[in-house]
Amino acid sequence: MPPAVLLKAPLVAWESKSSINQVPKMPKASKRYNNALQAADRESRHSLEDAVQKLQTLPAAKFDETVELSVNLGVDPKNTAQMVRGTVNLPHGSGRTMRVVVFTENPAEALDHGADEAGLDDLIEKVQAGWTDFDVAIATTEAMKKVRTVARVLGPKGLMPNPKSGTVTDNVEESIESVKAGRVEYKLDKGGNVAIVIGKRSFSAEQLIDNAQTAIESLGQARPDGFKGRYVKNISISSSMSPGVRLANAEYGQF
Repeated sequence: MPPAVLLKAPLVAWESKSSINQVPKMPKASKRYNNALQAADRESRHSLEDAVQKLQTLPAAKFDETVELSVNLGVDPKNTAQMVRGTVNLPHGSGRTMRVVVFTENPAEALDHGADEAGLDDLIEKVQAGWTDFDVAIATTEAMKKVRTVARVLGPKGLMPNPKSGTVTDNVEESIESVKAGRVEYKLDKGGNVAIVIGKRSFSAEQLIDNAQTAIESLGQARPDGFKGRYVKNISISSSMSPGVRLANAEYGQF
């Protein structure tokens, strides 16, 4: 009679109830951020001038932070007729060095006008392989027929050329110069919010105020046709590592 074979039961990892129900700890905010949070007085609303001055008094990071407007809109982000998207030419620029690529049949011309990279089939192949190391993509109307093949790569990253943002154009020179000079794009997100870059912490108060006023006016002009109700619900100004400082309704109530 053959010897009996002992079957080993599989080892099962044991976890205590405390480990199963344990909630991951949120990272602690830095002392610098907590101090900024107290100084920001987030419950109060300020004029644009006062908000910029308050932002500039908050503890700064060790790098030149980007300053932006965070805007909450009353539109329905699920309704395509209420999509908000546009560009704004900031009078003092954005303070950012923009990498621009151009999809075109004439790459030499685009490169002569300041494009960082240009091409068509070769550039599309590079993007299909996962390369998206640029800030803005421009395409000629003819090139867009082929650029659509990489929409799944560029679209989710907000890099797809679009006529409404002026990045589908046959005036490549003007488009490149505009982007390099400080034109910024903005687009409604799924939460009904829009973020618009208006400069750097190193900008003067006057420069940030001018850029912010221009951005708010541009956003007001982008109000969807036929929209009824309160368009701009709230605006705050912040830098990369700071809490937001809320603007008074008088700064945007006309929209």
